[in-house]
Amino acid sequence: MAKRAITRDDVMPVADYAKMRRDHRRKMIETKKQRRLEVGPHACFYFESYDTMWTQVHEMLLIEKGGEEQIPDELRAYNSLIPQGQELVATVMFEIDDALQRANILGRLGGVEDTIFLSFGGETVQGRPEADIDRTTAEGKTSSVHFVHFHFSAAQVVKFRAPATQVLLGFKHPLYGHLAVMPEEMRAELSKDFA
Repeated sequence: MAKRAITRDDVMPVADYAKMRRDHRRKMIETKKQRRLEVGPHACFYFESYDTMWTQVHEMLLIEKGGEEQIPDELRAYNSLIPQGQELVATVMFEIDDALQRANILGRLGGVEDTIFLSFGGETVQGRPEADIDRTTAEGKTSSVHFVHFHFSAAQVVKFRAPATQVLLGFKHPLYGHLAVMPEEMRAELSKDFA
């Protein structure tokens, strides 16, 4: 059964993590490939799990060197992105290298985080943005990073898990109306996130 929270006992000493970091990161690159999907020309979804968030906590502790005092903040920040048994959770990034183009595009995509959905087997699961901060300004500019939860009913979990189910992931925003078909390998991988 998948773990649903990182506890203090799950956090390794930074020196121990540093020793195994190269091999661990190599494994995580392969895991993350199975959990990544591009939608349209700019958006990329990274579906999170206990393992991806465990790695993120350790990377932050290694990079920021905040010691024991930093740990509670990292656990609070990243535990909310671990699926809780009836959901999928994704980090959505608008990846636009050119700063001028990025400002222009994000400046027109206000509210895009409220238009994200998954569709499969006659069901639609609307994404729910993480409520930590507003990611769209009053002027209509959106953030380049969003955190989205997809809450499923028990019946929807069964349909999503069915082999060869076609899953569509997309946006209904009037200026970013894009869809992607989720590969079967990814659907099978994400099925493990449910209880």
